[in-house]
Amino acid sequence: MSEQTILVPNNSLITKTPEEGRQLAVKMARLTIKLTQPDAAIREKLRPVYAEDANMLISIGQTVAMEFATIAQANNHWK
Repeated sequence: MSEQTILVPNNSLITKTPEEGRQLAVKMARLTIKLTQPDAAIREKLRPVYAEDANMLISIGQTVAMEFATIAQANNHWK
């Protein structure tokens, strides 16, 4: 990979709202996938495979949920 992938945008988990936190969680999950498979052509080729696999889609949701739980804790959204 020629450029470094920034896994925590703006180097902060702090967000103004829970909605922004959820959006950040999705972005962070996508960045993790990009880091894991840096070749865009391969990611594009694999997209139809996981798009039709319920277990893979559930796994993606779980990944986003874990990212959001971390962000929510950093922001005290559960107060």
